[in-house]
Amino acid sequence: MTIDVERLYDRRADNRWERISVGDIFERLTWSEPDKVALIAAPCAVRDPAFARVTNRQADEAANRIANGLLACGAARGDRVALFCDNSVEAFIAKIAIAKAGLVALPINTMMAADMVEHSLRHTGARIAIVDAELWGKCRKSLEAASVRVVAAVQDREGGTGGLPSLRALMDAQPATEPDVRIHGDDIWEILMTSGTTSMPKAVMLSHSYTYFAALNQTVSYSRGVPIESEFRMCVFLPVIFHIAHQIFGLAPLFAGGSLVIGRGFDAGRLAQSITQEKPTALFGGSPQLVTDLVREAEAHPQAHDLSSLQVVVFGWAAMPPAVAERLETLCKGVLLIGIFGQTEAIALHRFWPKRWPEVYRETAPATNVVGVPSPLLASTVMDEDGRSLHGQSGVRGEAVYRSPIVTAGYFRDEKATREAFRDGWFHSGDMCEFRDDGLRVMVDRFKDVVKSGGENVSSLRVEAVVALHPAVARVAVVGLPDPRWGEAVTAVIVPRPGEVFDEAAVLAFCRERLAGYETPKRIVLVDDLPVTVGGKVLKYKLRAMLSPV
Repeated sequence: MTIDVERLYDRRADNRWERISVGDIFERLTWSEPDKVALIAAPCAVRDPAFARVTNRQADEAANRIANGLLACGAARGDRVALFCDNSVEAFIAKIAIAKAGLVALPINTMMAADMVEHSLRHTGARIAIVDAELWGKCRKSLEAASVRVVAAVQDREGGTGGLPSLRALMDAQPATEPDVRIHGDDIWEILMTSGTTSMPKAVMLSHSYTYFAALNQTVSYSRGVPIESEFRMCVFLPVIFHIAHQIFGLAPLFAGGSLVIGRGFDAGRLAQSITQEKPTALFGGSPQLVTDLVREAEAHPQAHDLSSLQVVVFGWAAMPPAVAERLETLCKGVLLIGIFGQTEAIALHRFWPKRWPEVYRETAPATNVVGVPSPLLASTVMDEDGRSLHGQSGVRGEAVYRSPIVTAGYFRDEKATREAFRDGWFHSGDMCEFRDDGLRVMVDRFKDVVKSGGENVSSLRVEAVVALHPAVARVAVVGLPDPRWGEAVTAVIVPRPGEVFDEAAVLAFCRERLAGYETPKRIVLVDDLPVTVGGKVLKYKLRAMLSPV
């Protein structure tokens, strides 16, 4: 044991009694409410029935066993452990166990293309993995090509692992005692791969301190309406294993001593049923479209579904249509809507509360995505190309930049990209934003998604918000496609609403009444479905590739 009572700076708080470690979260909760249920699997997320409902004590003991098992497999401090898993309580605890062992979790998006999976494994140097048995066929070639050994598999619904060593066997062979490892808050415990578009994904490094600040920062917002903080119960059906949502939705309730309801794959009916049964106080709904789907489901089956336990509903990626907000308010009286804006590399977030700025909301949503103001732990401005802040210059577009303890440590093994991202002493987000006269920020678009048409920059998000208001439109994405006259033609890719007659001329006329001429789509393409992320965010690069001439 090292005791230092002389130095007042350059210190390292890595002793067991003082450290910041993600792996300690359940152990610390055992000293307050050891038998309180902390993790609840919705029926769609249950694989091993023993993990359907897990207390703080059970979660800590399971994490200890998995951590000791990984170390027994030869993993050493800082080694990367790949996770190819969808949502389950077992996979959630496995992530905590990796942190507890002083290792680095490398969760892989289970929808990622095989070449990107292999690149991610090779680039980060992962050598061992935990996988979902039912996903083994999808990831096997990539893991074997990168010489990654599977040390444990989360069983499928039938209890099988397809011949892979089971997570249960790994646990049963190990003690439930705390592993003896040294951990510091600045150590990296997770690497998240960004969603690659035209190039391979980058490896975002996240520290223990990043996660603590991220979770606690959002706990303050999402526990509103709960008289006692440990009654805070979050429900998430979108990914919390391989997505940044783990930091702010998966862990936030645990940092309050509350609980988490985990679903697997968005389905409005299953989600509504879980809310009815488990009575969460907060929900991460994902995109406004997914929240709309939930509202429709609850309205269609009022006798079966009860959403009234919800005090907070969080959404992102676009503005929530006021009509949907009103319908949600009818279903859960007094519910607080929170719009968030952030990214994997910086999840301190801007936040917008429609109830705080009701006039702004009514006047702007959904056509304009007002994202509010930075959280107290986030310094943020909008910067021009010369590195000058545009604060006080309303309507002038630039790039959102950030400073915060909740910012990535950099891109693993990519110094060039890291230096570029942190130029001028700020993290550069890649998001085009602007200030309003009242100081609120507006998210205009991702720079790469802005349509350059006829010399004008068109926000695809704004056009989408307007097109989506038409009753014949179920879903829409707007992209720019090569055009000899306009440079890029504003193109609306639409999934028609079932049961509605789709009249293209009527939809275009609807848009002309609400948009400028250069914003109005020049072309409409009808499709059966849109390529989306698990959160409902459209993968526009896939649309551009699909629709652009070869």
